[in-house]
Formats: sequence, structure tokens, C-alpha cells
Amino acid sequence: MSLTRAIEPSRHPGFGGEARTGRRPDPVPRQLFRDGNATFWNPDDIDLADDAADFATLSPRERRLTCLFVANLISIGESAPQDLQPLVTAMATENRRDDATYLTQLVFEEAQHTQALRTWFDAVGMSDSLPWFTQTGDVRRRTFLEELSWSLYALTDDHSPTAQIRAAVTHNHIVEGCLALTCYTAAARICRSRAIFPGLIRIVEHIAADERRHIAWGTFTCRRHVAADDANWAIVLQRTQELLPLVTEMIGELLAPFGPGAPFGISMQGLMGSALSDVGRRLDSVSRARGRRVEEIDHDHAPMRLEREIEREGSRSHGEDDHRAVVAFKRPV
Repeated sequence: MSLTRAIEPSRHPGFGGEARTGRRPDPVPRQLFRDGNATFWNPDDIDLADDAADFATLSPRERRLTCLFVANLISIGESAPQDLQPLVTAMATENRRDDATYLTQLVFEEAQHTQALRTWFDAVGMSDSLPWFTQTGDVRRRTFLEELSWSLYALTDDHSPTAQIRAAVTHNHIVEGCLALTCYTAAARICRSRAIFPGLIRIVEHIAADERRHIAWGTFTCRRHVAADDANWAIVLQRTQELLPLVTEMIGELLAPFGPGAPFGISMQGLMGSALSDVGRRLDSVSRARGRRVEEIDHDHAPMRLEREIEREGSRSHGEDDHRAVVAFKRPV
């Protein structure tokens, strides 16, 4: 699908922004941007001296598992500045200023996450080994280099709702909302199981909060397209169902070298139970946009409320395997 570009030198849709909306809440992307500004953090402010001492006490298996989860989080952050550019361009081309503005913040935050996690690798003396942890795994390569990258680069020539939905589901819901948060859950469990890595747990808490805003934007984007055309609901479901097996396979690939007794009591069921349940809840939020006016969805902060609710529930169950039932995905009707 070829495009007539609206992004050209000296060609802007206007300056000064849009009129205020009175008592109505800010549009979702604008509020997400404001929330991100209010929670700004600096990786260089986090003391990692104790983390280096804690790392030295771990067994080789424990070190390997810890580094695998942290390294995969680095991979997600490193790809964002390049892979997300077509998505930013798509929003700017459609004159969705708030979305384009928020996505620039999202890209910045992903770069910030990479800095924090790379600094942690340096602090524990594993920086030279980082490539070994990030360049292995067939499922990992398929997830990041094929499904994620191509779903975003499709937007270079195709800004259709279908392409936007596939990109948002892939990056925001599956890679960030399922895979990344599963790795954060594992990292937090490692830290809390032994009361170790105070610096890493601070990093994880900051990053997880950022990621929840990223996920909320993905939910919002799917909601507005579903509200505009009910046929788009089937596209959301289809893309989700295409990718979920990859997430399960990738976590299984990470844990496979450790057999049934992975360090720190980490298990496949414990990691994936809550992640898959949360995917179902986000799908339910998208489905609730069906039949509503797009103007309502623009100002409905339901995706943000959902992420805060999920975060509160997770904070009450730290250190426990989550065996919540996985929400069944309904076929489109």
C-alpha cells in the first residue's frame, strides 16, 4: 500500500496544538506522556555496589539464569530506537500528535532501560559475556528479528488499521506486556527470594512501571481501531493467538538448560500463569470498545486503570507462583 507522505520539509498541519477539552480527561496518549514525565528516573542514581557483592555469592547456574533474563530485557530495549520509527512516523503522518509525542517518550524510555540494565551487567563484571546471552536461541531470534521487526517495519509502506493493530499487539501487548513483564517477574523473584540485588530490584520496579504505560498505549490503540470498525476485533484476536505460542516457547527455551529444577524456584507455570491471564484481561478491555464512539475511547482511561489494577495485584503476590486460571480467548463473532 503506497502512501502520499504528509511529513515533508516546511509542511506541518499547524502549530499551537488542539483546543482544550474543558472538563473532559486528557486524551489517553497525552495523559500517558504526562504520567511519564512525573515519574522520570535516572539510571545513574542507582547504587549497584551491593549487587556486585551479591552476584559473587551465586552459583554458576544461578548467575546464568539471572543473566539470561536481564539480557533478554536488554534486547527488547535495544531494538526500540530503530524498530519503532515506522510506528512514530505512522502516527505523525495521520496527524495524531499526542500519539507521536508519547511514542517519542516511549522510545526514550526503552533506551533508558537499556542503559540501566547494561550498567548492571558492567557492575557485576559480566559485560564481556553479554553477547553470549543475547545472541542465542532459535525462538528468540524468530521473535525479535522476524515477528517483532517485520510487524513494525510493515508500517513503512502501510499505515492501515490492520498494520497498526498488528504492530501494537506484537510490540506492546506480546513483547512488552507478556514477554518483558515475564522477565521482570523472574528478575524480581530472584531478588526477593534471597534479599539480594537491591539495585536491580529498583531498576526492575522503575522499568516495569514504564512498561505498563507502554502496554496501556497498545491497548488504547487497539480499542480506538475496534471502535472505528468492529471487523478490527478479529484482527486483534488473530494476531494475539499467532504470537502467544512463541512467548511460551521462548520462556521454555530460556529455562530448558536448567531442567525441572531451575534456580530460585522459578518455574514455567509460575511465570506464564499470570502473564497469560493478563493478556486475556487486556483483550477483554479491547472488546469493550466494540460499538462505542471513537471520541469516547480517546478520553477513556480504562487501559491505564487496568494496568494499575494488575500492578496492585502483582504486588500482593510477590514471591509466590501465580496459578491463576488463564482466560480463554474467544473466537471473533
